[in-house]
Amino acid sequence: MDTIISRRRIAAGLLALCGAAGGGVAQADAVTDWNARLGAVAVQACISPAPNPFHESRLYAMAHLAIHDALNAIERRSTPYAYDAVAAGGASADAAVAAAAHTVVHHELPNLPWLFADCNAAAMQLSDTQYAEALAAIPNGSAKTDGIATGVAAANAIIAARANDGSDTTFADFGYPQGTQPGEWRFTAFIPFAAVPGWGNVKPFALRSADAYLPPPPYPVSCSTPRSQGFTGSCELYARDLEDVKNYGGASSSLRTPDETQIALFWIESSPLGWNRIARVVAPTFGHDLWQNARLFALMNMALADGYVASAHTKYHYAYWRPETAVQLADDDGNAHTAGDPTWMPLAPPTPPVPDYESAHSVAGGVAAEVLRRVLGVDQVRFETCSVTLPEPAERCGGTQEVRRQFSSFSQAAAENGRSRVLVGYHFQNAVTKGLGHGRKIGAEVAKRWLQPTG
Repeated sequence: MDTIISRRRIAAGLLALCGAAGGGVAQADAVTDWNARLGAVAVQACISPAPNPFHESRLYAMAHLAIHDALNAIERRSTPYAYDAVAAGGASADAAVAAAAHTVVHHELPNLPWLFADCNAAAMQLSDTQYAEALAAIPNGSAKTDGIATGVAAANAIIAARANDGSDTTFADFGYPQGTQPGEWRFTAFIPFAAVPGWGNVKPFALRSADAYLPPPPYPVSCSTPRSQGFTGSCELYARDLEDVKNYGGASSSLRTPDETQIALFWIESSPLGWNRIARVVAPTFGHDLWQNARLFALMNMALADGYVASAHTKYHYAYWRPETAVQLADDDGNAHTAGDPTWMPLAPPTPPVPDYESAHSVAGGVAAEVLRRVLGVDQVRFETCSVTLPEPAERCGGTQEVRRQFSSFSQAAAENGRSRVLVGYHFQNAVTKGLGHGRKIGAEVAKRWLQPTG
């Protein structure tokens, strides 16, 4: 009984992180509008903006692939993913988009892990309201009816394609074996479980396998670690990274500047939520039509979903400890170049309940920046974006003092997003650097091989 109560308290703590708004609806075209609506549903379902980017990224990928395929059934512009058909002549594109997104959401929300069950009814209600409002704006008639039928068919095709893909794996494994030696991952404060240890076995959307671009091993912690164990780098490089996160990522850091603190908290929000917002900001400036936007969002979100599968595989393959553990136990880590602090905590606890190496947040940033660069044809794009995880509600998206960070390129935003994980105390810099590179490789493969334009 005590275990059940403690698990419910942990669930409540995780869900409390979801109180921020999703940033509103774009009011641009049906694709970008539904992208924003999906974000709002994810927040209402309590899988965003923090606790569960794994199922969140999968939901976005499925919905946007259904949208892409529905539009391509109406007018073929690029290679379909799961639904290869021809819609009835004159079918409404807007109705097809709405039906595709709504059908995927209604199928997937009830399948979310038990931790998020209390939020399901409200999320379903929000999705129904969104759908009703979208359909009310479309004139009744055969075009609307045929568009709905096309969207539903495209959604059912992607639902069938993702059946039994492994996403029903345990979300919170309280019995996951913890490490005991320096460098080995173990639970951190407040969250005594391993999150989605089996997510690396989920079927990718586009990658040939989860380990297609497996990064090299992390740095050795102990200076006596034999090189034959396969670690790359040296214990001195590890000590440098530990000193970096210890000095700049701690709750009581005196070296972190106010701007660095803002960076740390700004990027805490889930990468799928944040990078989709960036895509909604940028896409209209390129003058793309509905089909081009559908391809952009489908590619980015399937790549993000695969990024989380690949990163989960990497994390549990190496099972490397988090800075929270490393700093507290540094006096006994076998490295003469490190010094411990048993009271050290990250800027914004709790530390996410997965191993350090590599940073999935950084993988996602590398993925999104690379897909945006390849699909839009340029990296140097000036834009600004907001966040829903700043501590002051007035500073969040839509607040009276909304904070917007400005960028001159997608790669600059990805780099800041990555560095934020050191500044918030969650990751070593090596996990960030390797994660960015891993993400760029995934994004490049997805943009190069999938949903290619026809004609």
